[in-house]
Amino acid sequence: MSYNSKQGIHTACVHAGKRGNDVFGAMHDPIYLTSNYRLPSDGTPVDWSGIHTNIYARNGNPNQFALQDKLAALEGADSCVVLGSGVSALAAVFLTFLSSGDHVICSKVCYSAVAILFRDLLPKKFHIQVSMVDSTYPEEVKAALQPNTKLIHIETPGNPTTGISDIEAIAAIAKESGVLLSVDSTFASPLYLKPLALGADLVLHSMTKYINGHGDALGGCILGSTNLINTLKEEAMVNFGGIISPFNAWLVNRGLITLPLRMKQHSENGMTVATFLEQHPAVRFVAYPGLTSHPQHLLAKKQMSGYSGMICFDIHGDMATHTRFLAQLQLVAHAVSLGDSESILVYTEPGNPKLPYLPELFQQGYFRFSVGLEDAADIIDDLNRSLSSCLS
Repeated sequence: MSYNSKQGIHTACVHAGKRGNDVFGAMHDPIYLTSNYRLPSDGTPVDWSGIHTNIYARNGNPNQFALQDKLAALEGADSCVVLGSGVSALAAVFLTFLSSGDHVICSKVCYSAVAILFRDLLPKKFHIQVSMVDSTYPEEVKAALQPNTKLIHIETPGNPTTGISDIEAIAAIAKESGVLLSVDSTFASPLYLKPLALGADLVLHSMTKYINGHGDALGGCILGSTNLINTLKEEAMVNFGGIISPFNAWLVNRGLITLPLRMKQHSENGMTVATFLEQHPAVRFVAYPGLTSHPQHLLAKKQMSGYSGMICFDIHGDMATHTRFLAQLQLVAHAVSLGDSESILVYTEPGNPKLPYLPELFQQGYFRFSVGLEDAADIIDDLNRSLSSCLS
């Protein structure tokens, strides 16, 4: 079966991007584990840096092409490029569209690798000027504009605070000033937020997270107009060599088939668990966009079609109390990353250098909680047992 754009999101996750041209008649595209391909011998000109045909695996491979087409269908984008990791995708945007002397505006609340790039590496190595602002207030973004501003980069929901930025309002600011707007919506997945439809120029995801969903493959993607994506393919993919492996592209593509089913469970579990945490006496605060107590709940309700499974919270007590809570957990894993099938929680303790950049509520430390696909009752039972030990 082929896919067309009028069909639904579940159909797109199953069928979009499929090639179906395997010589043996395979129902699913096989893994093309080859680094090079036969060149034409009939005098046809060869573009050695071509990005549309498979010449050499660094220029692209069939598994990559299939994954890009599926992601573009899900996001409603003209084009897509997939790279070796989420950070590779972020760095690709920054290094492709920023030059020495340019100015960039970035969310103050952002993924740690972005913070390192913008607060340290890009200013020191490339003399790029950076303004870090609270992007949940569009007026701060507008006030930070300079004549040499070339890019606005935001995260929504923000990592780790789950803060929601108004993409439509910030896109209007960017367009009025002729500035590119890139949006990292990893926390939302392509199902629950459509930044391009709200006016963004580029949307990024760490495919390692919800898009893959099984915790077994790294990858990053960037989606947008054909012109912007072709530029990224030529520079970041071919010239910088940030290509994804055929095997990882195949794994991510396989994971995408169940994305709507997984996100429904993540979101339902997230709401149930967040509601439980908010009512527990051991909990100091809970930040989850689906809760009416979230400062940008109404914006999230307007902008998103689901709230995903990412929660930020903290408990009362000293470091020993937090350590006791972590030690008592049995079902929920203490580990990094997110969007996995299993529930994952990671603690950032007071004194961490990135805390001063976060809202005051988070500066005493926090847990970033990726609620998994287990039964919500079992997740809550595990949390409740550990939280109760912190009350004694």
